[in-house]
Amino acid sequence: MSDSLGSMPANVRPKALVTGSASGIGRAAALKLAEEGFDVTINYSRSHDRAEQTLRELEKHGGSHQAVKADVSDDAAVQEMVAAAAGDDGRLDVLVNNAGTTSQTPPDDLAGIDLDDWDQVFRVNVRGLVQVTRAAAPALRGSQGSIVNVASIVGLRPGPQPLAYAASKAAVVSLTKTLSRVMAPEVRVNAVAPGWIAGEWMERTLGDNYESLMERRARQTPLKRNVTLEDVAESIYALAVTHRFVTGEIVVVDGGFTATT
Repeated sequence: MSDSLGSMPANVRPKALVTGSASGIGRAAALKLAEEGFDVTINYSRSHDRAEQTLRELEKHGGSHQAVKADVSDDAAVQEMVAAAAGDDGRLDVLVNNAGTTSQTPPDDLAGIDLDDWDQVFRVNVRGLVQVTRAAAPALRGSQGSIVNVASIVGLRPGPQPLAYAASKAAVVSLTKTLSRVMAPEVRVNAVAPGWIAGEWMERTLGDNYESLMERRARQTPLKRNVTLEDVAESIYALAVTHRFVTGEIVVVDGGFTATT
């Protein structure tokens, strides 16, 4: 592991908090951090069984890991989660803001938007990110740590995602740039914007067209395949740990599709 996170006492393992990490991108990022020597706090809201399974996988890498239940849109729960992640010494080296939700409204159905549904997406994806970042700021500043937010390619360009989700991820892109100034110079803030990730999220989004559309996407991608969870986790880790003079950036992880189409 690089020493770009700032000074660290000898024989002390760095600590990371990954929100929304029972499964998907969060799980992959947590496993990558544990593999690289971090003590990881994973977070879940409802998926207790999945969180426990992920925790068992983390423990295979050694170190001290924990799973904390918290709804990131609940500020009191967020405060308790961050306190648990920072521990007795109040240290936190990496925050990955991954927790997110989406709407079931079809992407082009403007008239069908449920405003309560819209508000819930923004409570989790935007307000939640702000609340977790605010709560973790003192610990991250103390360790000269870093933050990686999980945005989406639909936060940068149109795509087949519900309007509420796309708008919330555009807000994550904007917040990443703004927070990089607010948290400087102690803390770097960057984001990843994954393209179409093979797996259950896109299966739900594309429905019966999943196989054909993913195959077409892979053919149109310069690197000739679709994004994997592990691809995203590697980029999260690199931004968090090794890119010591990079902040306020949005790294697109899609094999070159966006750059060439």
